[in-house]
Amino acid sequence: MLRTGKALCELNGTSGREENVREFILGKIEGKCEYRVDPLGNIIAFKKGKKRAKNKVMLTAHMDEVGFIITYITEDGFLRFDTVGGIDEKVIAGRAVTVGEQNVPGVIGIKPIHLTDKAEAGKVPSVSKLYIDIGASDRAEAEKYVSVGDSAYFISPFEEFGDSRIKAKALDDRFGCAVMLDMIQSETEYDAFFVFLVQEEVGLRGSVAAAYSVDPDYAIVLEATTAADVAGVREEDCVCALSKGAVISFMDRSTIYDRRLFKRAFELARENGVPCQVKTAVAGGNDAGSIHKSRGGVYTLTVSLPCRYIHSATSVADKRDMNACRQLAVLLLSDFANAETL
Repeated sequence: MLRTGKALCELNGTSGREENVREFILGKIEGKCEYRVDPLGNIIAFKKGKKRAKNKVMLTAHMDEVGFIITYITEDGFLRFDTVGGIDEKVIAGRAVTVGEQNVPGVIGIKPIHLTDKAEAGKVPSVSKLYIDIGASDRAEAEKYVSVGDSAYFISPFEEFGDSRIKAKALDDRFGCAVMLDMIQSETEYDAFFVFLVQEEVGLRGSVAAAYSVDPDYAIVLEATTAADVAGVREEDCVCALSKGAVISFMDRSTIYDRRLFKRAFELARENGVPCQVKTAVAGGNDAGSIHKSRGGVYTLTVSLPCRYIHSATSVADKRDMNACRQLAVLLLSDFANAETL
């Protein structure tokens, strides 16, 4: 699973530009399950299990990552851009990026500190004040390599460090895709739908269509979530922490989760020795926000990977937490597939 996660994180694919990720996933599931690609680009896969499920269960993870889109090329050959998805402006300036279909290397530039005035000093520059420098001498040269509408991505290799840590771009949510690929390639207890979603980072768009067409009884959303267990943050403000297992939410900005499912997740984790923790903040949101209110309503639960520095060039997670998320997803799939009506 870690090797697959590495390969996925090193692919580029912002919202609406997930084709590289989609082709990789299709290559991995060919012959392992039935699947189709819908008009938005979601992969909807059906995996037969050892037993027929009483309830239709759908597991999801999104393929897209946050990034940038080129909006203008200046006469001097610099690239103006906007963000795709939620990126804090504080983590942008000075970062190395790759731009366009030719993967042109560039740097996100900023006015030198020596030239800033008192009003600008100490302030985080807005995206509108930044630019990407690809080394072009003028617009004509830049246009040989880049077009308006092209995507740009953080350059950040996947690396292991510390005791059990990994750092990479796009852990949100290529980790979830890796978990689902591992489950598809293994034997499952019950039939299930595995759905790889597009355009989560710009408004949960792919999940709207996928949930409507699959029409599940239960949904398990595999995600990454903010871990703020870092220096200077009080314990009660950490949200969740690395090395403490899978994260279960009771509420976020897009979903109030069914209390019975919330409790059941912790029961299964405790009974099976899977480390699990509560997300102790009402923050963020994910594809559960559209899935749970699809058609006549769907019983939905989110299982998240705690992730430091999320939506940045280099997110950090723990391999043990990844394994805990996978273990809990398998347990929930079997439990929901055979559950009595709540």
